[in-house]
Amino acid sequence: MSNYYELKISINPNIEEIVSDICFSNFDCEGIVLAEEAYKDLEMTSTTRGTLRVFLSNIKNNPLEILKTERELLKERGFTDEELGSWEISVDEKENQDWSKKWKEKWTVTHVTDKVAVVPSWLEYTPKKGEITITLDPGCAFGTGTHQTTQLCMKALEKYMPQGAVVADIGTGSGILAIYAMKLGAKSAYGCDIDETVIDVCRENAKINNVDCTFEINTADKITEKYDFVCANILHNILFEIMGDLKNIMKDTAKMSLSGILNEKKQVVLDAIKRENLKIIDTITQDQWISYVVEK
Repeated sequence: MSNYYELKISINPNIEEIVSDICFSNFDCEGIVLAEEAYKDLEMTSTTRGTLRVFLSNIKNNPLEILKTERELLKERGFTDEELGSWEISVDEKENQDWSKKWKEKWTVTHVTDKVAVVPSWLEYTPKKGEITITLDPGCAFGTGTHQTTQLCMKALEKYMPQGAVVADIGTGSGILAIYAMKLGAKSAYGCDIDETVIDVCRENAKINNVDCTFEINTADKITEKYDFVCANILHNILFEIMGDLKNIMKDTAKMSLSGILNEKKQVVLDAIKRENLKIIDTITQDQWISYVVEK
């Protein structure tokens, strides 16, 4: 078996999902370990949170240059050096020891709420009485249920999505929000993304969960359908740019969950909400992240 490469990146832990998505999009990336933690007597004694371990099957391009470019793009979108972290990088060639399975060891069942558990596809899990389970293989997509921004949208779906709703998930990632909508009783769920590599993953995840969703490459400005509930778990600056497009795909009685917003960047999204004359009906927070549920 050929050797593999381990790329380590020092970042602000709050943006680990953003950087992970960059790695999956730009490298031959087979998996990422977000953090390794050690516990004693139920107390954490150490953690590697803030250092991503990225497993690469090969290196075709210079990771240092690619990540430097991506970091500058994020700064242009409004992130500060403090919010991004240092992005110190190291690359080591490793002897292949079934490395493609190693990263999976760090995934476990995620209990998002009392109502739903997200279960990696390679684990066995017996749900509690009345508990909804979502079986997920993250593949090359994110939105796996472990990140706060995804969980905020899932909580909003639980609370505000009406039975029989027609739902859209803009920037669908792994498809988890569309899948959860269907399991909560939606009539239909549509997910779109600009990253063509995630669509097959979404379709496979829907198949694993025995739900019928529609996934495709698309953007909000090209959608003509109107929806009862819209999820948009996207960077704050993108939300600012497309808020009008998101409003246009909402029915008059619709509600929308806006997530992916660092607390320090909330004003950018609040300005867009005000610009489009949307009304905030709920604010949901988790750690450094904030989300808004809005209506027309």
